[in-house]
Amino acid sequence: MPQAPHRDIALLSVSIDLGAGRRGVDMGPSALRIAGIREEIEKIGHTVSEIGTITAGGLETTESGEDVLPFLNEIYDVTGRTRAAVRKGLDRGCLPLVLGGDHSLAIGSVGAVADHYREQGMSIGVIWVDAHTDLNQPHTSPTGNIHGMPLAVLLGLGEPRLTRGGASVRPENVSVLGARDLDAGEKALIRELGVRVFTMSEVDERGVAACMDQALERANDGTCGFHLSLDLDALDPAIAPGVGTPVRGGLTYREGHLVCEKASRSGRLLSLELVELNPVLDDRNETALLGVGLVASALGATIL
Repeated sequence: MPQAPHRDIALLSVSIDLGAGRRGVDMGPSALRIAGIREEIEKIGHTVSEIGTITAGGLETTESGEDVLPFLNEIYDVTGRTRAAVRKGLDRGCLPLVLGGDHSLAIGSVGAVADHYREQGMSIGVIWVDAHTDLNQPHTSPTGNIHGMPLAVLLGLGEPRLTRGGASVRPENVSVLGARDLDAGEKALIRELGVRVFTMSEVDERGVAACMDQALERANDGTCGFHLSLDLDALDPAIAPGVGTPVRGGLTYREGHLVCEKASRSGRLLSLELVELNPVLDDRNETALLGVGLVASALGATIL
């Protein structure tokens, strides 16, 4: 395998499924490790440093709290611990890689990266690869599940405890790629804020390369780089069956890899996460193996 420019990678597992409506994604980090994610990263030529495992309380033993936002207290705690761990990796000069876990963990991971660079007078962009936009707020969410809200929180909207008093990123530096299942409140917020959403219809019409190029332009416009958030449900469930919230008609195998390859080739990738892997629904760890390959592509693995 060709060698990418060496990076120190800070690897963090966040085992949580309390933000989701279906059990099982808390086992995602273990499945990715069984699929050889650390070995694959080292094969590219990077050094991997373990910065910990964060584990949420179990559903059976954790107080759900209010019906509007189930498990808010525990998710607040987990995202806070995620934030601290990612900051530790950044302070060591590493590129953070977070394995999830449901997408609520991004409140902590992206928040940490934004804080780190804000303290240096810089801002970051975000490319959110997902079947969903995750832009619900408590009053617009049909379910109250917090894994459908992290991007809104990062834009400073939603539950005040989760936003921690402000936005982590600006809408003009945020793009969602691969969306095909949006709620009415999310559509209204997209129009209001100007977040760029590349739906699968647009990907079909224009091609994923053109869409990703535009997402990179937005993410890097006036920023020091970007965070790549990979929800495995962005891929079509025919090739990625083991995900928390599957939606038919997603990215193909090669489209997923091209997104990650372009992220790597941009030279502006600051951090990334891979979320919503549900081994309970997977077939012989097939989706985990796909996820490992996508991470490798984002970190510089190439065909030739």
